[in-house]
Amino acid sequence: MPARPPRPSSVVYLASQSPRRRQLLDQLGLRHELLLADAEEDAEALEAVLPREAPAAYVARVTGLKLQAAMARWRRRGLPPAPVVCADTTVALGRQILGKPLDAEDACRMLTALSGQRHRVLTAVAVGQGRRRMQALSVSVVQFAPLTARQIREYVDTGEPLGKAGAYAVQGRAAAFIADMRGSYSGIMGLPLFETAHLLRSAGCRV
Repeated sequence: MPARPPRPSSVVYLASQSPRRRQLLDQLGLRHELLLADAEEDAEALEAVLPREAPAAYVARVTGLKLQAAMARWRRRGLPPAPVVCADTTVALGRQILGKPLDAEDACRMLTALSGQRHRVLTAVAVGQGRRRMQALSVSVVQFAPLTARQIREYVDTGEPLGKAGAYAVQGRAAAFIADMRGSYSGIMGLPLFETAHLLRSAGCRV
C-alpha cells in the first residue's frame, strides 16, 4: 500500500529563542510552541565555526545540528507529533563569517568592517517531522552606507546589535544604514517565509 500523506498540522514546534522568528511564524498564521534547549544542553557550542568553513556550508551544518538536537529533545519529552522548525542566520563579508558579537567592542569591529560594504545574509531553515528532514537556504545581499565611528558607537550603545548576527537588526535602527537590499527581508530577519512555508507544506502543515 502507498504511504499515507502526513496528517495536516495546525501547530509547529519552534526550536529558537528568537522573538523575531516567533513574529514571522505568526505572520504565516501558524500556532507554535517553543521547544527550547534544556539547561544541560550546550546550544552555543553548535554554532562554533570549523577551520576554513564557507559561510553557506557553515549555516547549513549548524541548522542541521540544531534540528538534530531539537528532534532528540522532542522525543525525550514525549511531546505530541508536529513539525519542528529550526533556523540559523549568519552574515558573510566575502568568506568571513560574522556571527553574534561577543560584546560591544566586537559589535563595533563588525560594523566597522561592514561600513560601506556589500555583504550577504544567509539563513538556513530546517523542518523535521518523524524521520523526515528537510532544509532550505535563503541568501540575500545587503549594502551598507559608509558609517562614522560616532554612528557605530551610538548604535552599539542602544544594545540592539548584541545577540544579532553581523551585529545589526534589519528591522531595527540599523535600517537607516542600509542603502540597498536584495533578497528576502524575512530571511535577513532570521526566518525566510517563502522557504519556511514551502517546507512546512511539505510536512503537511496548513500554511
